[in-house]
Parts: sequence; C-alpha cells; structure tokens
Amino acid sequence: MNKRNQRSTHKQNQKNLRHRKPNQESTQTVEGRHAVREAILAGTRKVREVNMSEGLESGTVIEDIANLSKELRIPLRMHAKSKFKSMTTTESAQGVQAICDPLPELEIEDLVEETEIPFILVLDSITDPRNLGSIIRSGECAGATGILLPRHRSVRITPAVSKTAQGAIEHIPIATTSGIPKALTRLKELGVWTVGMDMAADENIYNLRVVNDPLALVLGSEGKGLGRLTRERCDITVKIPLSGITESLNVGAAAAIGCFEISRQRLTKVKR
Repeated sequence: MNKRNQRSTHKQNQKNLRHRKPNQESTQTVEGRHAVREAILAGTRKVREVNMSEGLESGTVIEDIANLSKELRIPLRMHAKSKFKSMTTTESAQGVQAICDPLPELEIEDLVEETEIPFILVLDSITDPRNLGSIIRSGECAGATGILLPRHRSVRITPAVSKTAQGAIEHIPIATTSGIPKALTRLKELGVWTVGMDMAADENIYNLRVVNDPLALVLGSEGKGLGRLTRERCDITVKIPLSGITESLNVGAAAAIGCFEISRQRLTKVKR
C-alpha cells in the first residue's frame, strides 16, 4: 500500500462523498491496528479521535497511527489498560481504537454508475461478523468494486467486521438494500450479470463466460446458502468443484475462491 498516494487522495475522497446520504448513526467504532490505520489513511470519512492503551510495544503500525494522528490533528488519547479494555467491544482490539464518522449510506446505483466494469459482491444474510469481514477483505484484495448487503437479517458493519477486514471497508463502497431478490432485479436493469454461487449448480465457476462484463457475485448465508427467491433471480448459478469428502466450503472460503477466479480470468484476458 502506498501511503503517500493515499494521503494525497484524502481531500478528493471526501469531496466525492459529499453528495451521499448521511448515515443515521452518529459515530462508528473501529478497532484493531490495521483497521484504525486504514481508517485514517483512506480519508473516506472523518476520524474524530484515536484511543490507545498504555504500555503498547512500539511498532511500525502503532508509530504510523501516532504520526498520522498528529499530522492530521486527530485527538490521540492514552488510557490505562483496564480503562481501554472497558471501552472496546472486540475480543482483541490490539490496544487501538478509533471513533469515526459513519460510512456513507450508498444505493445500488452508486455501485454501478461510478465504475466502468462493476464487480459487486452481493451477500445474502451473512450473520457471522468474521465471515463478513473476511469476505470484504478478500473481495477488496481481488478487485471487487462494491459490496451490497441487506438491511435486515444480516450482520452490519461492526467493530468485529472492520477488524477482521483489516481496513478493507475503508477502500470499497458498501451499499444496502431492503431485499436481495429485488436488488438482483435492479442490477439486471442496470446491465449487470447476477451470478449465484450454489453447490447444486450445474456450471463450474472456472468456466464462467461473463467475467469480463459488469458482474455481481451472489453468496448465501452460512449453512443454508442462497435463498430460493435469490437463486431464482440469478442469471446464472455456478459451483466450486470439490474433490474431497467434505460436502461444502465455509462461505468466506467460497467467496475468496470465487473472487480471485473472476480476478484471474479478467487479468488473463487483459494480458492476451
């Protein structure tokens, strides 16, 4: 990651988000060293204050957070270990917490209209914060251009999600919708292929032919997979072929394989 380039885009990122609808939450908490550093570097939202536990061992990330806080005039407050622990919600906040403005509330159209060839992850009823954070991190690393979440029956962006995502939530637009089946219909209207990952599918993801078009990869909930209506609204369903005895993959692992396979095929075509 090029920190200098990220700092230079700080003001531009803020400008690009001015037209967005404000989130109804007053603040969001970010915990974990990498997540806090990325929240500061990305510049997509204001970081109001940074809290640190006393007695932390010095290291590159801690020094970065302290230096960036000073450079950007973000209040940096030190707390006794017991006090800091009482302020945090994740299992291990790694001694660092940031209080930030909420992420902007985006609509489906924002994910499609602001990128040339959209690659959107549509996540239907993911309930485990670690799974959601893992999927967002994998998607951002693989070049996904947006995340779409349902407003109900799904985990929201919590400190545990942002910590697991290691700061990826700061670099990928996240929109919400009232219902995934209705959202898939809207994506089709906007010219986006909807591709559901389903172990019962006939087609293999490695043979997917629409990867170079605007695409939404749809993943279902832990255990149940895609809901019936969601599956029916997908243009295509694909599976990851398994060679072992275990029947299925964790949704986070399946998402990572799907994302990087799409990325691989897109990169292969570019090189040709």
